[in-house]
Amino acid sequence: MYVLKLENINTHMNQYEELVKLFLNPADFKVITDEDDDQTYENVRTFKFDGDKNRIKREIYQYLSEVTGEKPKWGILTGIRPVKLAGEMYDAMGDRTSVKQHLAEEYLISDEKAELILDMYEYQQKHLGKPPAGSAGIYIGIPFCPTRCLYCSFTSNQVKPEKYEGYLEALFREITFVGEGMKRDGITVESVYIGGGTPTSLNADQLDRLLTHVRNSFDLSASREFTVEAGRPDTFTYEKLEVLKKHGVERISINPQTMHDRTLVTIGRDHTVQQTREAFEMASKCGIPVVNADLIAGLPDESADDFIESLNEVLKHGPENITLHTLAVKRSSRLKELDENFHYKQPRLTEEMLTRAKEILTAEGYRPYYLYRQKHTAGSTENIGYCKNDTLSLYNVRIMEEAQSIIALGAGGITKVYYPDENRLERVPNVSNYEIYIERIEEMLERKSKDLFQEVTLC
Repeated sequence: MYVLKLENINTHMNQYEELVKLFLNPADFKVITDEDDDQTYENVRTFKFDGDKNRIKREIYQYLSEVTGEKPKWGILTGIRPVKLAGEMYDAMGDRTSVKQHLAEEYLISDEKAELILDMYEYQQKHLGKPPAGSAGIYIGIPFCPTRCLYCSFTSNQVKPEKYEGYLEALFREITFVGEGMKRDGITVESVYIGGGTPTSLNADQLDRLLTHVRNSFDLSASREFTVEAGRPDTFTYEKLEVLKKHGVERISINPQTMHDRTLVTIGRDHTVQQTREAFEMASKCGIPVVNADLIAGLPDESADDFIESLNEVLKHGPENITLHTLAVKRSSRLKELDENFHYKQPRLTEEMLTRAKEILTAEGYRPYYLYRQKHTAGSTENIGYCKNDTLSLYNVRIMEEAQSIIALGAGGITKVYYPDENRLERVPNVSNYEIYIERIEEMLERKSKDLFQEVTLC
């Protein structure tokens, strides 16, 4: 048991505990403070806080690196948005060399990761630039899925299709209300992202009515991207894709997660690998301009070769975007209930998967364009999106850089209002349960009226 005593710190302990978790299983360490009696523990290592959080984090990192032999490549960073950090430093320092040096000295980030996030930031700025003043992204949530995946912690409900209508009625009210408020306040739409859940759980008529309502409610003349998550191949029909195409949807996601039927059964997906192939074929035939495919590294009982086989199979279908996720043990997932320490068992395996995948994708002409990290992933790695032919997803980049308001509609949506003069966000949440959302829709509108439309100059 490793015992770390933090002197002069009694609040916000989680950030230090998360750093220790990069090195040790929670069962193998304890973090204590001045209020704890260290006489009850053996081999206590003390760290004195002098007001500099990064300094004490570096001391913890260096100590644990010595005793474990590990040296996490992200250094002392435990946040999910390292590209945002690099961008803010770039804007302040003005040159790449200074930023890279600061990342190494202040945060102990490896040369490899520093190069990655700096390359990514420059690539994003070259092709997307800064968000236009007075603009916002629109997120619309459809909280229904055919099944609940083993690792899922999102707002996702498995209900009979007839339940969808009551939800759509409430959602249409919110769409109308927000559209009117945006037009009144002069807020322009830069991107639209319909996610979930699985939006293509809706039938073709419901999708048509939803997208018609979106186009009638929002001025999309300045919009640069319209994405619909069509993630589950078993929800695909050509008729639904035609609806998406008719309404100007330029980007969809097909999310196989793996191309092995045995793993699909393990993680609770009802679709098959053959259905995934057919989904890609339908999207190609329909002429959807950009298709994203998600794969997950570190799924139960998969080897590195299994993961690479899935990647190579997906590459045969030529998606413009491929997003590689690392399996995370999330708080409200079934996986956490089954094995809350699953991610500690395969850090090197997951890193091998991602390293080999990067080599293959680079050789195929893909390059990384956005990245985020999550807690409780194997090897403390990252989720990274690759694109071909400069088809960066605008919404994905904006949601990670947090320099633009994202207005979220539907159950589980969390609007993030950006105040540019203060460079801060204020959250305006909707309730997560879709039935409560229906019951309390007037309250959801009132929240936006009070905290979004009456106070603020947006960017």
